[in-house]
Amino acid sequence: MRIFAYAVLFAAIAWSQPQRQTDEFPTSAGPVRITPIQHASLMLQAGGQVIHVDPVGEQNYQDLPPADLILVTDIHGDHLDVKAIARLRKASTRIMAPEAALKTIPDAEILRNGEKKSFGKWEIEAVPAYNTQRGPAPGRVYHEKGRGNGYVLTYGGRKFYISGDTEGVPEMRALRDIDVAFVCMNLPYTMPPEEAAEAIRAFKPRVVYPYHYRNSDLSVLEKALAGTGIEVRLRNWYR
Repeated sequence: MRIFAYAVLFAAIAWSQPQRQTDEFPTSAGPVRITPIQHASLMLQAGGQVIHVDPVGEQNYQDLPPADLILVTDIHGDHLDVKAIARLRKASTRIMAPEAALKTIPDAEILRNGEKKSFGKWEIEAVPAYNTQRGPAPGRVYHEKGRGNGYVLTYGGRKFYISGDTEGVPEMRALRDIDVAFVCMNLPYTMPPEEAAEAIRAFKPRVVYPYHYRNSDLSVLEKALAGTGIEVRLRNWYR
């Protein structure tokens, strides 16, 4: 009877875990597996290493492996969650973050806009992520230039771009040879799908995932990118 009770319990736990859709991309160093988690959080796996980007919400990581590397893009609560980081962290975990995040994660490795670091077979480059026109009051923006990071991760000759919180700034438009891009959109904090599509058309990634898109109409993005040869992949970031 006890064995049956345990079986029912474990089945219920397994059933309650969210079904996650993972995509795999071939590279010269082996496959990269990417798993959307929620909102701005995702996981990359390659070569036996796990990278968590902007982990938020302890409950989102009950069925996921701990991190070898954690990347943080910004200081806002939908990108930086010390409890989620603590859950994923082990003794050898490295954390890379913009300087502004040191107030919350004092032992993180600072990575400023334009700087690069190596992590195993990965190269991590921080790129600017900021607002030029949207903010809480005249003369102010939600994300100042230099405070937050987007990231370009290179592995096995493939480039993966994670935008962080940004508008379609010149630095995004100037990106080249991006294989996979995660591009934010939601008002008032970043940009609408129309602006995101315009920026995406400028740097022409092979595959783009809209993320950080709460309440945005993704059909607008799809229509704007139709016929460009850019594959738009929609995933459920809001369970």
